[in-house]
Amino acid sequence: MHDIKKQTERILRDEANAILGLIPKIDHNFEEAVDLIYNCRGKVVVTGVGKSGHIGKKIAASLSSLGTPSFFMHATEGVHGDLGMVDRNDVVVAISNSGETEEVLNLFPSLRIIGAKIIAMTGNPNSSLARKSDVVLNIGIEKEVDPLGLAPTSSATATLVIGDALAVVLSGLKKFSREKFGVFHPGGALGRKVLGGKDEENESAYD
Repeated sequence: MHDIKKQTERILRDEANAILGLIPKIDHNFEEAVDLIYNCRGKVVVTGVGKSGHIGKKIAASLSSLGTPSFFMHATEGVHGDLGMVDRNDVVVAISNSGETEEVLNLFPSLRIIGAKIIAMTGNPNSSLARKSDVVLNIGIEKEVDPLGLAPTSSATATLVIGDALAVVLSGLKKFSREKFGVFHPGGALGRKVLGGKDEENESAYD
Protein backbone atom coordinates (compact mmCIF):
# COMPACT_ATOMS: atom_id res chain seq x y z
CA MET A 1 0.00 0.00 0.00
CA HIS A 2 2.91 2.34 0.68
CA ASP A 3 4.05 2.01 -2.94
CA ILE A 4 0.52 2.73 -4.18
CA LYS A 5 0.40 5.89 -2.08
CA LYS A 6 3.77 7.07 -3.36
CA GLN A 7 2.87 6.30 -6.94
CA THR A 8 -0.43 8.14 -6.67
CA GLU A 9 1.29 11.16 -5.14
CA ARG A 10 3.74 11.18 -8.05
CA ILE A 11 0.91 10.98 -10.57
CA LEU A 12 -0.96 13.88 -8.98
CA ARG A 13 2.23 15.91 -8.79
CA ASP A 14 3.06 15.25 -12.43
CA GLU A 15 -0.48 16.16 -13.51
CA ALA A 16 -0.29 19.38 -11.49
CA ASN A 17 3.06 20.24 -13.04
CA ALA A 18 1.60 19.67 -16.50
CA ILE A 19 -1.08 22.25 -15.73
CA LEU A 20 1.46 24.74 -14.37
CA GLY A 21 3.51 24.21 -17.52
CA LEU A 22 0.66 25.70 -19.54
CA ILE A 23 1.01 29.12 -17.93
CA PRO A 24 3.90 30.31 -20.16
CA LYS A 25 1.86 29.22 -23.19
CA ILE A 26 -0.96 31.66 -22.42
CA ASP A 27 -0.15 34.40 -24.93
CA HIS A 28 -1.79 36.49 -27.66
CA ASN A 29 -3.21 33.31 -29.18
CA PHE A 30 -5.36 32.70 -26.11
CA GLU A 31 -6.52 36.32 -26.23
CA GLU A 32 -7.37 35.95 -29.92
CA ALA A 33 -9.32 32.77 -29.22
CA VAL A 34 -11.33 34.50 -26.49
CA ASP A 35 -11.98 37.48 -28.78
CA LEU A 36 -13.09 35.20 -31.62
CA ILE A 37 -15.56 33.34 -29.42
CA TYR A 38 -16.76 36.46 -27.61
CA ASN A 39 -17.67 38.09 -30.93
CA CYS A 40 -19.12 34.89 -32.40
CA ARG A 41 -22.64 35.45 -33.75
CA GLY A 42 -23.35 31.73 -33.89
CA LYS A 43 -22.36 28.87 -31.64
CA VAL A 44 -19.08 27.27 -30.63
CA VAL A 45 -18.69 23.82 -32.19
CA VAL A 46 -16.17 21.60 -30.40
CA THR A 47 -14.85 18.60 -32.32
CA GLY A 48 -12.42 15.73 -31.86
CA VAL A 49 -12.22 11.94 -31.59
CA GLY A 50 -11.09 9.47 -28.92
CA LYS A 51 -10.04 10.95 -25.59
CA SER A 52 -9.93 14.40 -27.19
CA GLY A 53 -13.56 13.88 -28.12
CA HIS A 54 -14.51 12.99 -24.54
CA ILE A 55 -12.74 16.11 -23.27
CA GLY A 56 -14.36 18.14 -26.05
CA LYS A 57 -17.82 17.13 -24.84
CA LYS A 58 -17.02 18.48 -21.41
CA ILE A 59 -15.60 21.72 -22.85
CA ALA A 60 -18.75 22.27 -24.91
CA ALA A 61 -20.89 21.58 -21.85
CA SER A 62 -18.90 24.01 -19.69
CA LEU A 63 -19.08 26.77 -22.32
CA SER A 64 -22.85 26.36 -22.61
CA SER A 65 -23.32 26.16 -18.85
CA LEU A 66 -21.47 29.45 -18.38
CA GLY A 67 -23.19 31.50 -21.06
CA THR A 68 -21.46 30.63 -24.35
CA PRO A 69 -23.79 28.47 -26.50
CA SER A 70 -21.85 25.44 -27.67
CA PHE A 71 -22.23 21.83 -28.78
CA PHE A 72 -19.98 18.87 -29.53
CA MET A 73 -19.68 17.36 -32.99
CA HIS A 74 -17.81 14.06 -33.32
CA ALA A 75 -15.31 14.49 -36.15
CA THR A 76 -16.18 11.16 -37.75
CA GLU A 77 -19.88 11.98 -37.75
CA GLY A 78 -18.99 15.41 -39.08
CA VAL A 79 -17.69 14.09 -42.40
CA HIS A 80 -20.81 11.92 -42.68
CA GLY A 81 -23.35 14.73 -42.55
CA ASP A 82 -23.12 16.41 -39.15
CA LEU A 83 -21.19 19.28 -40.74
CA GLY A 84 -24.66 20.43 -41.72
CA MET A 85 -24.99 21.67 -38.13
CA VAL A 86 -22.14 24.16 -38.67
CA ASP A 87 -22.80 27.68 -39.95
CA ARG A 88 -20.50 30.41 -41.24
CA ASN A 89 -21.22 32.39 -38.06
CA ASP A 90 -19.90 29.59 -35.85
CA VAL A 91 -16.46 29.10 -34.33
CA VAL A 92 -15.06 25.57 -34.43
CA VAL A 93 -12.67 24.38 -31.71
CA ALA A 94 -10.77 21.42 -33.16
CA ILE A 95 -8.91 19.24 -30.65
CA SER A 96 -6.02 16.93 -31.49
CA ASN A 97 -2.98 16.51 -29.26
CA SER A 98 -0.81 15.36 -32.16
CA GLY A 99 -2.37 17.81 -34.57
CA GLU A 100 -2.39 15.06 -37.20
CA THR A 101 -5.65 13.26 -36.41
CA GLU A 102 -7.02 12.31 -39.80
CA GLU A 103 -10.68 12.45 -38.82
CA VAL A 104 -10.30 16.04 -37.60
CA LEU A 105 -8.23 17.19 -40.58
CA ASN A 106 -10.83 15.73 -42.96
CA LEU A 107 -13.30 18.35 -41.71
CA PHE A 108 -11.25 21.29 -42.94
CA PRO A 109 -12.11 21.44 -46.65
CA SER A 110 -15.82 21.64 -45.82
CA LEU A 111 -15.30 24.01 -42.88
CA ARG A 112 -13.45 26.42 -45.17
CA ILE A 113 -16.28 26.28 -47.70
CA ILE A 114 -18.81 26.89 -44.91
CA GLY A 115 -16.72 29.82 -43.68
CA ALA A 116 -16.52 29.07 -39.96
CA LYS A 117 -13.47 30.26 -38.04
CA ILE A 118 -11.30 27.52 -36.54
CA ILE A 119 -9.40 27.40 -33.25
CA ALA A 120 -6.96 24.51 -32.88
CA MET A 121 -6.18 22.98 -29.51
CA THR A 122 -3.05 20.91 -30.05
CA GLY A 123 0.16 19.84 -28.37
CA ASN A 124 2.07 20.43 -31.62
CA PRO A 125 1.98 24.06 -32.81
CA ASN A 126 3.80 23.01 -36.00
CA SER A 127 1.25 20.35 -36.94
CA SER A 128 -1.09 20.20 -39.91
CA LEU A 129 -3.98 21.16 -37.64
CA ALA A 130 -2.14 24.24 -36.41
CA ARG A 131 -1.17 25.34 -39.92
CA LYS A 132 -4.74 25.02 -41.19
CA SER A 133 -6.38 26.89 -38.27
CA ASP A 134 -7.02 30.57 -37.66
CA VAL A 135 -5.86 30.51 -34.03
CA VAL A 136 -3.70 27.93 -32.26
CA LEU A 137 -3.84 27.11 -28.54
CA ASN A 138 -0.73 25.19 -27.48
CA ILE A 139 -1.70 22.47 -24.99
CA GLY A 140 1.65 20.70 -25.20
CA ILE A 141 2.94 18.85 -22.13
CA GLU A 142 6.33 17.27 -21.44
CA LYS A 143 5.10 13.76 -20.73
CA GLU A 144 2.08 11.63 -20.01
CA VAL A 145 1.84 10.19 -16.51
CA ASP A 146 1.19 6.59 -17.48
CA PRO A 147 4.26 4.28 -17.34
CA LEU A 148 4.28 3.82 -21.12
CA GLY A 149 4.03 7.54 -21.78
CA LEU A 150 1.36 6.83 -24.39
CA ALA A 151 -2.15 7.05 -22.89
CA PRO A 152 -3.75 10.52 -23.02
CA THR A 153 -3.50 11.44 -19.35
CA SER A 154 -1.64 14.69 -18.69
CA SER A 155 -2.44 15.85 -22.23
CA ALA A 156 -6.16 15.27 -21.60
CA THR A 157 -5.91 17.16 -18.32
CA ALA A 158 -4.16 20.06 -20.07
CA THR A 159 -6.86 20.21 -22.74
CA LEU A 160 -9.62 20.19 -20.15
CA VAL A 161 -8.00 22.97 -18.12
CA ILE A 162 -7.55 25.24 -21.14
CA GLY A 163 -11.18 24.58 -22.04
CA ASP A 164 -12.22 25.54 -18.51
CA ALA A 165 -10.12 28.70 -18.77
CA LEU A 166 -11.86 29.70 -22.00
CA ALA A 167 -15.30 29.10 -20.50
CA VAL A 168 -14.59 31.02 -17.30
CA VAL A 169 -12.87 33.98 -18.97
CA LEU A 170 -15.72 34.31 -21.47
CA SER A 171 -18.26 34.06 -18.66
CA GLY A 172 -16.59 36.98 -16.91
CA LEU A 173 -16.46 39.09 -20.06
CA LYS A 174 -20.16 38.44 -20.66
CA LYS A 175 -20.98 39.30 -17.03
CA PHE A 176 -22.74 35.96 -16.71
CA SER A 177 -24.79 36.07 -13.50
CA ARG A 178 -25.84 33.62 -10.81
CA GLU A 179 -29.43 34.10 -11.98
CA LYS A 180 -28.60 33.09 -15.55
CA PHE A 181 -26.67 30.11 -14.22
CA GLY A 182 -29.81 29.10 -12.37
CA VAL A 183 -31.90 29.40 -15.53
CA PHE A 184 -29.57 26.94 -17.26
CA HIS A 185 -29.62 24.50 -14.30
CA PRO A 186 -33.28 24.34 -13.23
CA GLY A 187 -33.15 20.64 -12.46
CA GLY A 188 -30.17 20.68 -10.11
CA ALA A 189 -29.53 21.72 -6.53
CA LEU A 190 -27.43 24.68 -7.71
CA GLY A 191 -30.24 26.01 -9.88
CA ARG A 192 -32.84 25.57 -7.15
CA LYS A 193 -30.56 27.39 -4.73
CA VAL A 194 -30.20 30.36 -7.08
CA LEU A 195 -33.78 30.54 -8.33
CA GLY A 196 -35.58 29.37 -5.21
CA GLY A 197 -36.69 32.80 -4.12
CA LYS A 198 -37.86 34.05 -7.52
CA ASP A 199 -41.41 34.46 -8.73
CA GLU A 200 -41.22 32.46 -11.95
CA GLU A 201 -44.24 34.20 -13.49
CA ASN A 202 -43.18 37.77 -12.84
CA GLU A 203 -39.40 37.74 -12.91
CA SER A 204 -37.01 36.95 -15.71
CA ALA A 205 -33.55 35.99 -14.51
CA TYR A 206 -32.33 36.05 -18.09
CA ASP A 207 -33.10 39.73 -18.81
